[in-house]
Amino acid sequence: MGGGKMVISLDFELYWGVTDSKSIDAYQSNILGVQSVIPKLLHLFDQYQIKATFAIVGFLFCHNKKELLEHLPKTLPQYKNKQLSPYANIIEKMKDDDLMQPFYFAPELIQLIRKHVQHEIATHTFSHYYCLQAGQQATEFFYDLEAALKIASEYQVNITSIVFPRNQYNKTYLNLCEELGIQCYRGNPNHWIYQADINKTFLWIKKGIRLLDHYLNITGHHCYKTIRPKEDTLINIPASRFLRPYTPSLSWIESIRLQRILSSMTHAAKNNLTFHLWWHPHNFGIHQEANFKFLESILKHYQYLNDTYQFSSCTMAECAHSQY
Repeated sequence: MGGGKMVISLDFELYWGVTDSKSIDAYQSNILGVQSVIPKLLHLFDQYQIKATFAIVGFLFCHNKKELLEHLPKTLPQYKNKQLSPYANIIEKMKDDDLMQPFYFAPELIQLIRKHVQHEIATHTFSHYYCLQAGQQATEFFYDLEAALKIASEYQVNITSIVFPRNQYNKTYLNLCEELGIQCYRGNPNHWIYQADINKTFLWIKKGIRLLDHYLNITGHHCYKTIRPKEDTLINIPASRFLRPYTPSLSWIESIRLQRILSSMTHAAKNNLTFHLWWHPHNFGIHQEANFKFLESILKHYQYLNDTYQFSSCTMAECAHSQY
């Protein structure tokens, strides 16, 4: 049979994605490494003729704190857990220090991505918005997303795809996304261990099974036919696999981790399905040589599947458009 599609999406968020869980001092190497990771990714994608979707937090379009404050949404999220809000915890205390800009802003990297016109720029919301957290409301999400689309439009970027931060997909918000012109989103793999929730019950059990699933086929290949369900307003382009970064202590089983991904890609190519791989640029911020070597092995296999089965690379938007 043959065919199928490979989708790659990257959650480009810098420090905004980990403000509640990691200090800058503890995570600075990962974040600062993004400055070299993005150009390397673009070069490798060019080499293997890969199209990717870069889902970008709206804050990153700004050059500094002053510009960010000029683009704030009409209302801000009122999380019960105040540690989740970047506004009170980070922005109010932020100084306009050039040395800190690479942790928070990336307009030059965004412009670099734009020069590689085969790629898609999607939204990761304006503020790395958490759709399932207590306290926030639909109107706050609407204005956050509106702000993300507005600042992107100032770069002549028309956004039609969304990746929900921490994969906290809130089905009741899909109509709001459609109202603002969004056509597709990245959903979660169809298994209970990958469903996003804020309930910490069984959290460590889920994390343990997820770790095993990166090496052994416990939950399946998670390859899909991209179909627009009648009851949904947006097209779901579900994730198949998170590309875990290189871990030195697990280096002895890297070949098993690689084979898990390659076998799913082959399954998709042979059965005319979609395989969707995702990660964050900051995951590659350290151990770059090992991470890029691993990625290149994936892309070489894509090239083989493209030659053998006409397995093709596409963005989330292109995948969605094929369903209209």
